[in-house]
Amino acid sequence: MALPVPKPLSPGRLPAAAENAYRKFLGGGLADTTPWPSEVVHERPQCTVRRYEMPAGIEVAQRTPVLLVPPLAAPARCFDLRRGCSLAEHLTSLGYRTYVVDYGRISFDDRDLGLEHWVNSVIPRAAGVALTDADADRTQLIGWSLGGIMALLTVADGRVEVGSVTAIGSPVDFTQIRLMAPVRRLADLTGGALGTALYRAMGTAPATLVGAGFRATAITRYLTRPMVLASRMDDEDFLAHDEAVEEFMRSMIAYPGRSFGQLYHTFFRVNDLSDGRLELADRTVDLRVVRAPVMAVAGNDDVLAPRAAVHHVGHLVPNATDVRLETAPGGHLGVLTGRSAERTTWRALDEFLVEHD
Repeated sequence: MALPVPKPLSPGRLPAAAENAYRKFLGGGLADTTPWPSEVVHERPQCTVRRYEMPAGIEVAQRTPVLLVPPLAAPARCFDLRRGCSLAEHLTSLGYRTYVVDYGRISFDDRDLGLEHWVNSVIPRAAGVALTDADADRTQLIGWSLGGIMALLTVADGRVEVGSVTAIGSPVDFTQIRLMAPVRRLADLTGGALGTALYRAMGTAPATLVGAGFRATAITRYLTRPMVLASRMDDEDFLAHDEAVEEFMRSMIAYPGRSFGQLYHTFFRVNDLSDGRLELADRTVDLRVVRAPVMAVAGNDDVLAPRAAVHHVGHLVPNATDVRLETAPGGHLGVLTGRSAERTTWRALDEFLVEHD
């Protein structure tokens, strides 16, 4: 496969490039990754809930609070990547009481925690905290990647009262993920033994492995990154976003062993969620019982969650009062918080939240 060759900088762009290069390599960087101010309103193992502060001069204007649900293995800062590309900043600027649930670091001691722990306990507890703190009777859930799937399962299990659920980059039909086809074939050949032995021996899927997996989904970007950075050294916003993404990738979290095992066997190997039903611990969760409005947003360039895999949820929630299937630019992280997200994903999200507030 031939890799694209970026164009060299023209002489007129060199002064800006030199200034940006100095700031990037010697001046501490260009990205403002200062976290949006927040206050911890609840703290328990795997369930720290923070309320983001309203920007100066902005008052609460929306009745229904928003709870942001991250996936496992990725830090909650996915919703607050950098200033200007922060969904938390955006939602509070619109007057939403905005909360995020943070699972914290995962250790070997957490190896027995399965998906049911988050669906049955963590997310319902976080939603209850948000409702109590905001003095509201329901919340609107926004989940990214696996966080969107867990949010949908939590609602289907009847654990929370919600005004809506939005799943961004959340695949529910794993046969549509072509990137995973070789992994699935290898797993079938070994009966899943290779992956099982790995996570059982380690107790977790290590953070370094998770980060490497994310990078593998954008291998072309990483192969061409040095050349692209050199050719766009005059583009401050591009460089700042690249810095923020790299910092985010370095902050990945380990998967608990049992949760990783469920993803590996139930989702990747068997594709059990594709019919909308999932066995969790002692019961079956069925997405057909979801009546809340549902929106699913897919990224045009998302190889981890391609459009067909994400939009398949539209077939699984026949009783939802409103189902919207949207597509926006970006890869797996970019569709959530890329440089164009404010004009695309967030605009669709704004309309959906207001309608169901």
